[in-house]
Amino acid sequence: MASNVFVMGLNDFNLAKLQRIHGAEDINFHGVIDPAAVYDTEEFDIPAMLREAEDRIAGFDGKVDAIIGYMDFPVSTMLPLLSRRFGTRNASLQSLLKCEHKYWSRVTQREVVPDCIPNFTCFDPFDDGALAKLGDAGLYFPFFVKPIKSSGSRLGFRIDSPEDFEHAVGKLRAEIGLISEPFNYVLEQAELPEEIRAVDGGFCMAEEIIGGHQCTVEGYVHEGEVVPYAVVDSVRYPQVLSFFYYLYPSKLPARIQRKMNELTRKVMSHIGYDNAAFNIEFFWDEVQDRIWLLEINTRIAQAHCDLFEKVDGVSHHQVTVDVALGRKPRMVSGEGEYALAADFFHRVFLGDGRVARVPTAEEIAGVEQAMPGTIVRPNVQKGMMLSDLPEQDSYSFAVAQIYMGAKNRSTLLRNYERVLKKLPFEFDEIIP
Repeated sequence: MASNVFVMGLNDFNLAKLQRIHGAEDINFHGVIDPAAVYDTEEFDIPAMLREAEDRIAGFDGKVDAIIGYMDFPVSTMLPLLSRRFGTRNASLQSLLKCEHKYWSRVTQREVVPDCIPNFTCFDPFDDGALAKLGDAGLYFPFFVKPIKSSGSRLGFRIDSPEDFEHAVGKLRAEIGLISEPFNYVLEQAELPEEIRAVDGGFCMAEEIIGGHQCTVEGYVHEGEVVPYAVVDSVRYPQVLSFFYYLYPSKLPARIQRKMNELTRKVMSHIGYDNAAFNIEFFWDEVQDRIWLLEINTRIAQAHCDLFEKVDGVSHHQVTVDVALGRKPRMVSGEGEYALAADFFHRVFLGDGRVARVPTAEEIAGVEQAMPGTIVRPNVQKGMMLSDLPEQDSYSFAVAQIYMGAKNRSTLLRNYERVLKKLPFEFDEIIP
């Protein structure tokens, strides 16, 4: 009999990837929660979403074999609660929160890999004396701030001066409630140490600046075995924090990748995370030959799905599904059409603006046909304000994602520039 796998926020793009994994012919994929409720908004009513998901799954006339997702907050934090309700496989809520609660995660990481962790502390953005207290904790300019629970680079700021801190705190005070209120509901469902419970979703992290070559180690834990299986490079735009593209396979030295894999196994084993996929973001400081651990995500990186399909022949949705069904993942290597692949973020660096022109479906289809392996996914529609885009970093707006495969990186970058010339976006009412 076919297995029934329920997918939170399932959209057409990812359904197509799922239907091409090994064994998909014996799996029925069922969507749970409208994709727009997790993609196109920044307001999340977690109790209502859980009730909707529970009603949908409980009303299914058949066996529930797995409940999965590939999204960050709020999907990732709801999965353990739903799995506990329906008896499906997933990481425990406590182990997941040891990754997603940024302060608890840093405290836990420091216990096993202290040399890879920057100086850090937490602070209340509504405390007028917060900046002085950061100094008392040994954090001085420059440093980085972000919410205790964040997704992507949302509400993350580099702080070089008191004026920068004042600006960041103003934004955090205005918007952190969108994250803290739903995240606090999840925290209430878990048994937390008192020192962690006191640092709820309304708090922020402040960390020493770290940097270098950034990458992501994709991995999973199956029956207690931690398996890192791939490294993807994360390339930023020059002089800013915004991501330019993800590149797979990684160009980092093999010895650095092996060391990152070793650190990954040590950290995830210590956390007690099991029966789920994850990824860990690292920096390699080439000058000091030092590895920094940036953060842990309790899911596959969905932005990498097309990269794996192009290079290895199958998306790493394979990992999520296999682990959730109790199988050792059947990932392959190098069986795709391309030697390497990238996911480009076409960004505009504006304060705000209205979208005056988006490439037409015919223009996009023409580019995709002329350049095999190219997929163009606009994130905006004509007439919308850029500030209406959800889940953006603090410095730019990603107006499109462009997936491409090639034989080498120079060809990838050259083809990307060709795509931009053929598919112009235009804006008016621009705020610098």
